[in-house]
Amino acid sequence: MTSATTAFFESFPAPGLDRPFGMHLWPHFSRAFEFVTGYPADEFEFVTGKTPMSTIKETSIFVAIYYTMIFGGRELMRRQKPYQLKSLFLIHNFVLTVASAILLLLYIEELVPTLARNGIFYAICHHGGGWTQHLVLLYYLTYLTKYLELLDTVFLFLKKKPLTFLHCYHHGATAVLCYSQLIGNTAVSWVPISLNLTVHVVMYWYYFQSARGVRIWWKEWVTRLQIIQFVIDLGFVYFASYTYFSATYFSWMPNWGSCAGEEFAAFIGIGVLTSYLALFVLFYFATYRKDGRSPSTRKTLRRMSQAEVRGPHIVQRMSHGEARGPHIVSNTAGSKATGFETSNSSSRSRKA
Repeated sequence: MTSATTAFFESFPAPGLDRPFGMHLWPHFSRAFEFVTGYPADEFEFVTGKTPMSTIKETSIFVAIYYTMIFGGRELMRRQKPYQLKSLFLIHNFVLTVASAILLLLYIEELVPTLARNGIFYAICHHGGGWTQHLVLLYYLTYLTKYLELLDTVFLFLKKKPLTFLHCYHHGATAVLCYSQLIGNTAVSWVPISLNLTVHVVMYWYYFQSARGVRIWWKEWVTRLQIIQFVIDLGFVYFASYTYFSATYFSWMPNWGSCAGEEFAAFIGIGVLTSYLALFVLFYFATYRKDGRSPSTRKTLRRMSQAEVRGPHIVQRMSHGEARGPHIVSNTAGSKATGFETSNSSSRSRKA
């Protein structure tokens, strides 16, 4: 091998502990961040009341507007023909696929050295592991993407697709969940966030390809990944909460020491993530599993996990003895509501 060839390979970026992708991604990201904001990423600080969308008032107003818009929009659309919006839908899903992938790569670059050098407990329970300045900025940007994802529901009512409880609850609750962990300084946040981004890369890519008319065989695996995600999330969140409360209030119990984060954030995280797991498991078994359950049992599961959020016109019809049972959903928009579906057919239930 010539000296020139040797020099070439030595200069070629190779993966390592501090640069798992062979090159440092953060400097490139910082330049892009500065182009948009006017200051480099290393100067970012999350300050409640100063940083955009950093107060409970702002978050509550935005979530309230979301629910008002989708339910009000659904009522307005009842007398309108559905919009196709294929191009906008493609752009929306492609942007979210790329944004999720970029954020995921940045999380990996930040976390690999910490995990390798200090271990998993340090990464999830110490501010120096899971609450660095770089990670706080990534948490904040991830939180902002949750508002972009609310457009999923806007596409639903403009296309006159049913709005399921799972979909509407999940979107609104996720924005609140991300906000609560951000102001709660929860060091374990990177676990559910990085897993969620992984699922989103797969899921939004699925929706993008499906909208293009590409037949995807692994649709069921998206829901499986969502369930696996919540199981792992809860394992870490339960552990972090247990060791915190044990070390703080019940020191006689076995524990591994305190864990960074506020108590209110722990309770919100446990409650919301547990509800997600229960709802997605119900949806999965009602949609994909054919394991000998009686038809009545399967219908009950389906109603629980895929029930359409009813509008006033449905309630009025039911008071007169009409439109009872699961067929309410199919009569509303001419298609069967599901928790997870292709972009060309039924209503959409998202993630986490």
